[in-house]
Amino acid sequence: MHRDAFIMAGRSEDDGDTSVLTATKPKTKRPPLYKVLLLNDDFTPMEFVVHVLERFFGLNHAQAFEIMLTVHKKGVAVVGVFSHEIAETKVAQVMDFARRHQHPLQCTMEKEE
Repeated sequence: MHRDAFIMAGRSEDDGDTSVLTATKPKTKRPPLYKVLLLNDDFTPMEFVVHVLERFFGLNHAQAFEIMLTVHKKGVAVVGVFSHEIAETKVAQVMDFARRHQHPLQCTMEKEE
């Protein structure tokens, strides 16, 4: 019986466990980032857009005004790049805030490439 235990112990030591110690550690992939976009419409007041950018994206007045002008002139602007969860939250906050103030402002997100 002692002999079987010795054989089993010998087998477990030579079954390749040491390869785990020498294997290279896989690199963890960074989670994808998402762009939050503000879309232009013909009804939402510019001042409201500036207020949204200051309130939900932490921009100062000059930064918010600049992005609002980009949205107005180009039809869309990236207002920030975030993890999926944060981008999703920002979009929901902006959309909810716009609806509560009866503005058709649209905010979306898309995966950054």
